[in-house]
Amino acid sequence: MEGQVLAALCEAHGPATAAWVRERLGGTLAYTTVMTILTRLQAKGAVTRERVGRSFTWTAASDEAGLAAHRMRRVLDGESDRAAVLASFVSSLSAGDERLLRELLADEEGPGADGAGGG
Repeated sequence: MEGQVLAALCEAHGPATAAWVRERLGGTLAYTTVMTILTRLQAKGAVTRERVGRSFTWTAASDEAGLAAHRMRRVLDGESDRAAVLASFVSSLSAGDERLLRELLADEEGPGADGAGGG
């Protein structure tokens, strides 16, 4: 549900109300359910809200990929042996995903990197 709410907010052309989000989701969810989801997304840092009159408007702070990355960081932060968790995660990647991860990490180093990181 969080992903659907976040996707709806990402489609908005600016801040949106909970009623607008509810309508975009087909209007079948209770308004309070949409508000609960939005509040949870705000607590996760995935959306922001601003008071407008007596209600709020909501804006996506990140897309669905950003929300998934946030969840992954929370799991990692909850573990005592980060190196073991990361090593286990990387060793379970498909060859294509491992290649993609290497490319992303290389891009992060950028052209100004000194190349001493080895990789």
